[in-house]
Amino acid sequence: MSQGEMLGPVDDAVGYVLKQAAVALRNAMDVALRPLHLTVPQYACLELLGQRPGLSNAELARGTFVTRQSMNVVLRGLEDRGLVTRPATAPRGRELPTVLTQAGLDHLRTASVAIRRIEKKMCADLTPAQQKGLLEALATCVRSLAGTP
Repeated sequence: MSQGEMLGPVDDAVGYVLKQAAVALRNAMDVALRPLHLTVPQYACLELLGQRPGLSNAELARGTFVTRQSMNVVLRGLEDRGLVTRPATAPRGRELPTVLTQAGLDHLRTASVAIRRIEKKMCADLTPAQQKGLLEALATCVRSLAGTP
């Protein structure tokens, strides 16, 4: 029975180190967002809506890496706080386009600054060229796993 090539030391495995980086980033984001009473999915939702107003629940779920059911909970919480608004009835089909309120935009600005500080800290020891290379390498990894050119 052939086992194929084994992984080897986890500290040399790109996937393992990438997961470590993702967990460290998520933990830092959790800490930064806690005083704003935001979770990472709520922040991600606000950030997407700030850049692309009118996204539907399904589009927001895909963009924030959560299920549509989870996004419903996120949106309800943001609506209850007056940070986003959705029409009572769908203008087309079943999609309810979501937009930030002024309070949501203000909250997003504060949160975005905090998250940008984390990103700068994470990349502080990388040159701009290394940061660009890292971004390109990660995008290549995503495309490879997705099977797209």
